[in-house]
Amino acid sequence: MNEHFDPFVEDAAGDGELGLDTLLVHGGTARSGFGETSEAMFLNSGFVYDSAEAAEARFKGEAAGFIYSRYANPTVDMFEKRMALIEGAEAARGTASGMAAVTAALLCQLQAGDHVVASRALFGSCLYVVDELLPRYGVPCTLVDGTDLDQWKKAVRPETKVFFLESPTNPTLDVLDLKAIADIAHDAGARLVVDNVFATPLGQRPMKLGADVVVYSATKHVDGQGRCLGGVILSTEEFITTRLKDFYRHTGPSMSPFNAWVMLKGLETLALRVERHAASAARVADFLAGLPGITRVLYPGRADHPRHEIARRQMANGGPMVAFEVEGGKQGAFRVADAFRIIKISNNLGDSKSLVTHPATTTHQRLTPEARAALGIGDGLLRLSVGLEDPRDIENDLARGLAAL
Repeated sequence: MNEHFDPFVEDAAGDGELGLDTLLVHGGTARSGFGETSEAMFLNSGFVYDSAEAAEARFKGEAAGFIYSRYANPTVDMFEKRMALIEGAEAARGTASGMAAVTAALLCQLQAGDHVVASRALFGSCLYVVDELLPRYGVPCTLVDGTDLDQWKKAVRPETKVFFLESPTNPTLDVLDLKAIADIAHDAGARLVVDNVFATPLGQRPMKLGADVVVYSATKHVDGQGRCLGGVILSTEEFITTRLKDFYRHTGPSMSPFNAWVMLKGLETLALRVERHAASAARVADFLAGLPGITRVLYPGRADHPRHEIARRQMANGGPMVAFEVEGGKQGAFRVADAFRIIKISNNLGDSKSLVTHPATTTHQRLTPEARAALGIGDGLLRLSVGLEDPRDIENDLARGLAAL
């Protein structure tokens, strides 16, 4: 660092005694000589050097310090360190969005001739990356039913380098056996990349289950209030340094320092919010299951979820998301959503406000009707991101919506 930035780093990674709630507030904090309490926002694009020799040393990696905010920035660095601490990863890189994190995490380790195996149940943009974008550059992808371990095994080729999945899946909340899939990937010499956004870093720890790389849209629960875009890639120091570093520097998916500061503030309350989200979601799922007009409720925390036992084994709770299907197909789903007063229609999730979306006409509208049906995305399916409102008010709003049927 230069002489004007003398950081005091609360190195929670080293003592092994601080709890998760403490790390969420203090992890990775660096203070300037002014001794500010809240993390400082360094909104500058570049940095100055004491001499030409100092600049040369930094560019060569012979001296520590920041060079350019596209490479690294003090505020973003604090966010990355805190995310690494709570995830249990060695290193992290903040990105401009969740999709920037997914794309960079995949492309940085692939080249023409490689092969990817991915779960078919993916967010629409993730599916575009693996099924349309990667093949353009000579990296074919085999899509499998992520719940079928035999399909993962049979899809492996000698050139397979990456397995990619999300769990719980968007939007049907299926749960994949992360440890078993990680074992298959490693036996094939491949890395497992997991999109853990629906579970949140407090609800599921993929790296403890064998994942090599974990990605998040920090836009969701990390921010938690619908303010800023952001993403993060977490892995080993070796992966971040040898695979991601140059790709990140030269393609520019970097996170805004302002957005990183907002995410740091979001992390301070993440444990409180996620606990409330999950508790309310469990209650709402039970409530929905008893209402007329509902044909099915999907929630990993319920005993009737088809993958409930796996969810119990690898998740700390049932998560903050609920999916449910109503009678009447698209028309019925639209009537229900339009009748809500508290629950807002939005394709975002992880907000303090309860949000509902109709996946068949929004996040997964690019898929054919046959492809949606194969994934269990019916025309009557609604995805609910349960917010921080009084759960009784959420329940009353759901009843109001279903009365519109």
